[in-house]
Amino acid sequence: MESATLVRMANQIADFFVASGHDEAVNGIAGHIRSFWDPRMRRALYAHAEAGGEGLAQLVIDAIAALRLSDSKIPTS
Repeated sequence: MESATLVRMANQIADFFVASGHDEAVNGIAGHIRSFWDPRMRRALYAHAEAGGEGLAQLVIDAIAALRLSDSKIPTS
């Protein structure tokens, strides 16, 4: 999936949660991406964010940080 599509989709999720306030929005965005995006989509979104995150809403960038933190706590063995 192209980065532009992922950015558009992630920003649409952020638009839905924006009225909830920052912390709740970040948790909602992270939860949605964790529940409904497959690992390849999440990895591509992480890579886009690491490359500068062009076009991503700040709430999405914050949610990615929360997602990556929670993903790093999942045991690999």
